[in-house]
Amino acid sequence: MDSKARVLVLGLDPYRVPGPWDPEPVATGIQAGMADFAAHGVGAETCLVGLDGSDDIEAVVTAALTARPWECVVVGGGIRRADEESGLFETIINLVRRHAPDAAIAFNRTPDDTYNAAARWLSTR
Repeated sequence: MDSKARVLVLGLDPYRVPGPWDPEPVATGIQAGMADFAAHGVGAETCLVGLDGSDDIEAVVTAALTARPWECVVVGGGIRRADEESGLFETIINLVRRHAPDAAIAFNRTPDDTYNAAARWLSTR
């Protein structure tokens, strides 16, 4: 774990989302988004969960949220936009509210836009 991490990025692991699709563009976007944090000197960590049944999502996310105080938690588009997963989105938001109540909550537009989403809130703190 990065001792300077200020931002937690919650999202779906593109390799563990069922369906016939190519996870590479999303994985590449996540890597690019995380590289932006490093380029700006902002510590960030990811917590990526699978929809393939391999994770106890609530436990994994809770562990990440309670690992340290976070300045900002970014909730990725995969969690927000999947209509069939609206319950997951609600669960994630309530976990953030419960376990990181002082953290700003941000939403990215694309995986490679994650730094910009967090920066909107980091600059005001």
